[in-house]
Amino acid sequence: MTRLLRAAAERLWLVVLAVVAWEIGTRAVQEEYFPPPSKIVSALHEMWFSGPASRLFLTDKAVDDFSTSLGHLFAGWLLSCVVGVALGVAIGRSRTLNDLLDPLLQFLRAVPPPTLLPFFIMVFQLGATMQIITIAFSVVWPVLLNSADGVRTVDSLQLETARVFGLSRYQRLATVILPAAAPKIFAGLRVSLGFALILMVLSELVGSTAGIGAQLIGAQRDFDLPAMWAGIVILGVLGLLFNGVFVLLERRLLAWHSGARRLAN
Repeated sequence: MTRLLRAAAERLWLVVLAVVAWEIGTRAVQEEYFPPPSKIVSALHEMWFSGPASRLFLTDKAVDDFSTSLGHLFAGWLLSCVVGVALGVAIGRSRTLNDLLDPLLQFLRAVPPPTLLPFFIMVFQLGATMQIITIAFSVVWPVLLNSADGVRTVDSLQLETARVFGLSRYQRLATVILPAAAPKIFAGLRVSLGFALILMVLSELVGSTAGIGAQLIGAQRDFDLPAMWAGIVILGVLGLLFNGVFVLLERRLLAWHSGARRLAN
């Protein structure tokens, strides 16, 4: 416990110092566009964390907003993971498919996601489907490109050894190609999860009545600046939590890779 507390203190002292400086500075300047952290925390508590202890202090609004936003985020992200890994592996293993699809993929990847919102709204109408498709289309590219690159750079000696031992194409894919490409695939998944949080908010800014993004735009329209900043802060906290949990999961699932690199060195 002492080591954990010491490690937390070593990592968080700068954050605490920044919050204290923010509090002192904003109270000294008295600028209404930049409320002090104490007012932001008060708005956070009132909106989302003043519920009963049996529900982890979450209010009805928190349950509604978080379930809506996180449901759309993870649905879109998981869809992009499945499509991105499958298509990336196929492109990485087939030079013909890569040459055929690369111009189209590079064109679609270069289109800024916000410019496609009117198109997605027109095709899918306002609602959950539009938001999930917006997230999935916008964050699939890191997964797809990293998967293709990871598969393409698998050591040819490993593949030849697998062929010598009589492994079928699907056995080579499952036991050689995907494990070897896993570090790059996970890197793409991690980047795409951060993008998914951004696109979740973007998709909720238009025509949505529930979710963190809808709360943000509603607070901005009502000129409720502490509530608006509360939404920004909760997004930052969610991004930090997502990254931390993903890193722990990645370290556990790819522990064999770290061990192999240490042995190689």
